[in-house]
Amino acid sequence: MLAPVDPALIAAIAAVGAAVGTRATDRLAGAHDASHYLLTPRAVVTPTDVDEVARVMAAARDAGAPVTFRSGGTSLSGQAGTDQVLIDTRHHFRRIDVLDDGERVRVQPGATVRAVNTRLARRGRKLGPDPASEIACTIGGVIANNSSGMSCGTHANAYRTLESAVLVLPSGTVIDTGAADAAERFAAAEPEIHAGLLTLRDRLRGDPESVATLRTLHAIKNTMGYGLNSFLDHDDPLAILTHLVVGSEGTLAFVAEATFRTLPVKPNLATGLLVFANLRDATAALPALVDAGFATIELLDAASLRVAQRDPEATADLTGLVVVDHAALLVEFQEESEAALDARTTAAAGALHALPLVQSAALTSDAATRAQLWHIRKGLFTAVAGARPSGTTALLEDIAVPVERLGETCEQLIALFERHGYEGSVIFGHAKDGNIHFLVNERFDDPSLLARYEAFTEDVVALVLARGGTLKAEHGTGRIMAPFVRRQYGDELYAVMWEVKRLIDPGMTLNPGVLLTDDPHAHTRHLKTAPTVESEVDRCVECGYCEPVCPSKDITLTPRERIVLRREMQRARDAGDEALARTLEKEYGYDGVQTCAVDGMCQTACPVLINTGDLVRRLRKENQNGLAQAGWNLAAKQWDAVSSVGGVALSVANTVPTGLPAFATHVGRSILGDDTVPLYTADLPGGGARRRAVEATDPVAVFFSSCTNTMFGPVGGDGAAESFLRLCARVGVPMRTPDDLPSLCCGTPWKSKGFSHGYETMTERVTASLLRATDGGRLPVVCDASSCTEGLEVLLDAAGQANIRVIDAVAFVDEHVLPHLPAGQKVASVTVHPTCSSTHLGINPALTRVAAAAAETVVVPDHWGCCGFAGDRGMLHPELTHAATRPEAADVADAGSEVHASLNRTCELGMTRATGKPYRHILQVLDDTLTEVPG
Repeated sequence: MLAPVDPALIAAIAAVGAAVGTRATDRLAGAHDASHYLLTPRAVVTPTDVDEVARVMAAARDAGAPVTFRSGGTSLSGQAGTDQVLIDTRHHFRRIDVLDDGERVRVQPGATVRAVNTRLARRGRKLGPDPASEIACTIGGVIANNSSGMSCGTHANAYRTLESAVLVLPSGTVIDTGAADAAERFAAAEPEIHAGLLTLRDRLRGDPESVATLRTLHAIKNTMGYGLNSFLDHDDPLAILTHLVVGSEGTLAFVAEATFRTLPVKPNLATGLLVFANLRDATAALPALVDAGFATIELLDAASLRVAQRDPEATADLTGLVVVDHAALLVEFQEESEAALDARTTAAAGALHALPLVQSAALTSDAATRAQLWHIRKGLFTAVAGARPSGTTALLEDIAVPVERLGETCEQLIALFERHGYEGSVIFGHAKDGNIHFLVNERFDDPSLLARYEAFTEDVVALVLARGGTLKAEHGTGRIMAPFVRRQYGDELYAVMWEVKRLIDPGMTLNPGVLLTDDPHAHTRHLKTAPTVESEVDRCVECGYCEPVCPSKDITLTPRERIVLRREMQRARDAGDEALARTLEKEYGYDGVQTCAVDGMCQTACPVLINTGDLVRRLRKENQNGLAQAGWNLAAKQWDAVSSVGGVALSVANTVPTGLPAFATHVGRSILGDDTVPLYTADLPGGGARRRAVEATDPVAVFFSSCTNTMFGPVGGDGAAESFLRLCARVGVPMRTPDDLPSLCCGTPWKSKGFSHGYETMTERVTASLLRATDGGRLPVVCDASSCTEGLEVLLDAAGQANIRVIDAVAFVDEHVLPHLPAGQKVASVTVHPTCSSTHLGINPALTRVAAAAAETVVVPDHWGCCGFAGDRGMLHPELTHAATRPEAADVADAGSEVHASLNRTCELGMTRATGKPYRHILQVLDDTLTEVPG
């Protein structure tokens, strides 16, 4: 049963002007993050700026409601969830300002690590923290958890590289710690905190035992409790506060902005997988490898190696290994120059030769092989978690011990897995730092298994603390280890931590229950269960990797939220709460189904390869009525006429005042629904020409021009199809088309809308036609719209004709035409828009190469992504395209290119609408740079 909303609280927050979500969908979608905890917020607030955050905090404080901040949701320890007020800063806090030519960077908390590093890369710089979850983890989380990662150790983590921050304190004070007069302003605005920090500083420094404990525990990776080492490292109260906030998990202040010192990117790399007979040999080799200068040394135990062998990216050496008790170290040199890398590898040869390896040591700089090795390492968590039994929850924990005790700790941890019956658990992690991760799967709806988990946790705590380690190295204390902070630090340091909390947040309004708690059983409360639902849902580990690439993330739901709401519907049914289930289903219609672009970009980021678009397509299919199915089936049978009529209708609409067709579609939408009737807008082009059939002697390929060229006329010239044919003719590459081309379609409109009967009809027609045209699959098929190329691949595969190879026209030109083309008159610059389908097809490099043949400068916007137009989805729901393209449109405006291009007609329409710039197919741009073909 969902707890009722407090009207007084909601009114108080709404009064400050912030957007407040109180629907069941808003609250339950916000309840989920990557941890194994589940708390449902009373409200989800989405502020737009720092002042609004301060006002929301004040309103919640006055109403007696604690607040919790969330910027990403990859947190694994329960620190980003609440049953009170959740302040979501993902949507309006993503600004990135590169300073001093990349030496520093100022970032808001909603920007991801990958987005920041993308901006820094062109200046040869990067952030210090390098977590494996960089695709989704945000700067807010990096600071809240004192993130580190693969190679930054403790020398370049968030604590060490943070220069200054804009903080909102629980009292409402906003202070920029980097301002010239910040120290004076802080002392004047918060005299009690200022004085209290000085008192605590002197108290700690005057206790040799406390100093020794902190120095020891912070010599290794350690995110357990507050970072009291800030009292030892800094003298000024404001500097102490700034660094106390790092790793404080949102319990001391809101970080509205942070400025980091960056590191140089070292582009010359050599990577290798060193395989040992057992863990003892692997960990014993660490001192020699550290001395050799390896930047990263990653451990994989025997269970990890067995999992890695199942990875399609596994190298031949790994797949050929018969794993018994083996362990491996993935090592990498990172150097600024090729000469430095050569010197480093030469110097290390002797040390590597002396190791007791079961396979010869081989370091490689080959990009493909290196990518395979890192894919194996980074995919371990999700490979295990994604294959977990339905109904179980994956727990990824991390610890750190002094490096010399790592081997025995791993051996004892494996013994604990066996003692408690955790089969299939794996150990991997950052061996160079004595920091390992381990994963177990557990059911929390079974009291006996919950008791097993409690006993296992107690044994792990005892194991780590007995070896002078920390119970949390990277992932933060959260809720899972809050009851054990006192055991790790002792009474005095634990008391100081509580003093810090009471001093800065006396009302206990920021994220209570996280990092510090008096409840010894807090780690076993609010545990997440996972009801069995369906394939895509059951495999999801709720990591949130999919969220940054989703076109609907800023308007309705992300893929993770679409999945967790399916879980919540099932949970409501299982509990007999039919009212909640019906409410969620009703809200899901628009949020979950109608505004999903089914573009599959989520799959490109998902570590367990879930395509939430497949789920939505299936739901659309289940919701289609018989009349609509019949109508679209008829359209498939008469597609030549239907597509031509669509183009004629747009041409007619372009000849009359815009208000007339717009009014007509508005009326139709009011009667039949927004998800049925497309909205006519003035930016839509007139219709295109009917596709023409082409025959050739000894054709090289079969050209399948997209029917979108018939429905939507081109910008300038005669369209992508004619440009493609002219380019091929220039270099003597003859093409033929199917003899019934105007009646064919890739089937995507039917598949994406769930019209299965029409899709079957079109599949049969296309398959028969292409078997004839390709001589049974001898010739490849070339398509001039990337989404249709992908659609044809899917259609032919489903029809059992995967032997017919489908190539996008841009990739074909890149491989077969471009090398033989004469030089043309290049334009100065072109901004290109890669598409979701070109990403799936892996042809974005071909797009940039073809663009480079047409322009002196090629610009790929940093924030490019799916435009959300998705066939006709952008006409059914223009708000989706507007939200999806807003960041990219800003990049396009900044680039100032004279020409704009893509490789898919509907995506070109979407980007034209978003930017006001006419987007054309890149082959049209290339064609225009060349003189006309003689004859």
